[in-house]
Amino acid sequence: MNHAAIRSQFPLLNCLQEEDYPLCYLDNAATAQKPAMVLQAMDAFYRQQNANVHRGSYQLSAAATAAVEASRDKLQRFINAEQRQEVIFTHGTTESLNMLAYGLEPQLQAGDLILVDSAAHHANIVPWQQLALRTGAQVVPIPLDEELRLDDAACKLLLAKRPKIVALSHVSNVLGTVNNITALCQRIRAAGAISVVDGAQAVAHLPVDVQALGCDFYAFSGHKMYGPTGVGILWGKLAQLEQLTPMLTGGEMIKTVSFSGSTFGALPHRLEAGTPPIAEIIGLAAAVDFLTQFVDANSRQHEQRLLQQLRDGLLAMPAVELYAAHADNLGAIAFNIRGEHHHDVGALLDQQGIAIRCGHHCAMPLMSLMALNGCCRASLGIYNNEQDVARFLAALQQTIALLTEEI
Repeated sequence: MNHAAIRSQFPLLNCLQEEDYPLCYLDNAATAQKPAMVLQAMDAFYRQQNANVHRGSYQLSAAATAAVEASRDKLQRFINAEQRQEVIFTHGTTESLNMLAYGLEPQLQAGDLILVDSAAHHANIVPWQQLALRTGAQVVPIPLDEELRLDDAACKLLLAKRPKIVALSHVSNVLGTVNNITALCQRIRAAGAISVVDGAQAVAHLPVDVQALGCDFYAFSGHKMYGPTGVGILWGKLAQLEQLTPMLTGGEMIKTVSFSGSTFGALPHRLEAGTPPIAEIIGLAAAVDFLTQFVDANSRQHEQRLLQQLRDGLLAMPAVELYAAHADNLGAIAFNIRGEHHHDVGALLDQQGIAIRCGHHCAMPLMSLMALNGCCRASLGIYNNEQDVARFLAALQQTIALLTEEI
């Protein structure tokens, strides 16, 4: 399928903004737009199939249950999980990482070391800090080098201290830098630690094979990969998942309940208490269908060419300061206009129909390392095209002129 045909599947991209500007959407790292097949799948569930799952003895409930479990099978194939029970439905990456930080608590004690990527999203920092407070463990950041990548030498020294958990980003949500997860997880495994990977920014931009990556846990969200909000995946090796203490308890995840005590059921339902986000799970499966059918090596190369076009255009503007704009980055580029506040830049771009993200991007420790109070971020999706990048660059030139003109 050609790129124009892919773009045509996203209804919101045809909407006009204020002043009749067509939407130029460059905030895909925050959330991606949804193709028609995702919207249709969720609408069809509510119109034709709406029932609770795993509990009903009637046909409608059986059909809804079958749709959810078929979605699990689809996700298993999508990330190449060894077993379907390893795919746990959550409400997103944040809940997945909190589930891990709670579930791993019995395996930690005072003095244990938890290493965290210095470029991590807050969702991969704060849960580990809370775990450390509960257990007396210590959270230590893995430093970044001058290129704002993980410092290899520092990482080796920290792993020599035999940490219990190492939490990494697959792709930085701010900078778009990519960690070599396969190599890092080999070292982490050799050090006897548990590896946790936040894959929220990776799944829309590159194929993910959890067995090849070699991590213990991998988490991601549906809404970053053209699926719905409110649904995500926690994948883990089966033996590791079986050791987790459930964070949420109640219905669905139990085997027996009495007032003398309760016993928990088997995976995956043991970690899926309550009614799941059924329509969202079905929508996520449709997003997997979209990625599987329409996103291939050529479309990914197209996305990388756009990122290079974006990078080259920004480099040509003397007023723009780029951060870690490496050729092998994925999806996003971070920048500021020298001497100007990032929110002013974002507001002026918005007036021209350009949607980017400005702020600390839920990565305040990274902002502190960069000596910034925030920055602008333009992030690409599979539907963006050369015209989007050209419009953004022209609008940014106009914004620079407006901000820097003499009064």
